[in-house]
Amino acid sequence: MNYRRLGASGCRVSAVSLGSWLTFGESVDQTTTDACVRAALDHGVNFFDTADIYHAGDAERALARALAGVRRESVVLATKVFWPVAPGPNDRGLSRKHVVEGCHAALERLGTDYLDLLQCHRFDDTTPVDETVRAMEDLIRQGKILYWGTSLWSASQITWACAEADRRNAYRPVSNQPEYNLLEWSIEREVMPTAHALGVGQIVYCPLALGILTGKYRGGEVPAGSRAATDAGAPIVKPRLNEHNLRLTERLVELAGDLGLTAAQLALAWVLRRPEVASAITGATRPEQVVENAKAADVTLAPEVVEQLEAWKRGEGL
Repeated sequence: MNYRRLGASGCRVSAVSLGSWLTFGESVDQTTTDACVRAALDHGVNFFDTADIYHAGDAERALARALAGVRRESVVLATKVFWPVAPGPNDRGLSRKHVVEGCHAALERLGTDYLDLLQCHRFDDTTPVDETVRAMEDLIRQGKILYWGTSLWSASQITWACAEADRRNAYRPVSNQPEYNLLEWSIEREVMPTAHALGVGQIVYCPLALGILTGKYRGGEVPAGSRAATDAGAPIVKPRLNEHNLRLTERLVELAGDLGLTAAQLALAWVLRRPEVASAITGATRPEQVVENAKAADVTLAPEVVEQLEAWKRGEGL
């Protein structure tokens, strides 16, 4: 496993990490969750990502149970706050009230005294950025979080947060969590260069495009037991099974075979070729998937392979 700096901070996270969206506490039982987390730890994964909204906090609880007995200092634990967790008007957003209360609730569900990383799950245009920055600063100074970050923030929003932090001599965000893969790479235009210049690293989610880039949906078929076959996953995955994405995946599978890799490993290696990416968050329903994905951290792609993939992502030669 390779380890990379989390933005401009001194904290190092595994290049491949393990997330819990649509899996832990929901479609994956506790026994399998335990096995996936153990496989991750055994293969050098130290970064685990979750959120308060994932299955109403059950993902955090399941992850906490899976990490029971693991030396706390050996893992980097990240969660998020923003989305409504209850019906009240203050049970959402990035106000000081909700950020602080959300942090305390996450600490309880995760069974820990501090969070390594607390992320703003979306931008809140109803709360002054300065208020959110100061809330994160206070939590850092209280020792309840070590770093803070953003998720799916634009280049201008990240710049704004950093400027407000600098104005108050406060801690800047160290990370942003966007989607990034061969089918969705819009962050390359503005978010990546802007965030990199500000010392904000990318911890990207969906590097396998919700499993599409593994080749499991070849020909547009939806296999039983796949994410697209579930009530929660179908509305997210099926719209992406278009002609371009399926044709690119066919080429990816063929190229991966020629290189002695799986399609998932090749897709992950493409994401990790960018130095702006601190970690690629992967999901798993079986420990074997965790092991396969973790091996991608050691793959270095030849320039001609990268060039070929770049052409395909633009739709050339498909």
